[in-house]
Amino acid sequence: MASRRSDRRAVGTYPRTARINELLREVLADELERFSDNDGRLRLVTVTGVEVSADLSSARVYMSSIDEPVSEALGEHRLDLQGAIGRQVRMKRTPKLQFVADPAVVQGQRVEEILRRLKDREGRSR
Repeated sequence: MASRRSDRRAVGTYPRTARINELLREVLADELERFSDNDGRLRLVTVTGVEVSADLSSARVYMSSIDEPVSEALGEHRLDLQGAIGRQVRMKRTPKLQFVADPAVVQGQRVEEILRRLKDREGRSR
């Protein structure tokens, strides 16, 4: 019976999980904005999405960009961010946060660069 349950969970995201993901994204965005007042490394960072695991033990936080200083700042503030989630969101457990760069942002930048080059070529050929 347990294997049937895990098969169903793997098929798609439940509406509850989607709501939790969005709630965590909002809380983290607000907290990072507050932290950016004191830590300049976090000024230009945006939370683009959150994916929480099915058991709510971990969450992958997608960021607009992560370079070395931002990664260090997020590592330093990770426990504070988890604490903010624990205070603001009613959950059985607070997920451990993992910060990663959003691949959609990188792909979007790549598409923009390709379009820019095509436009430049078209302008030169006229």
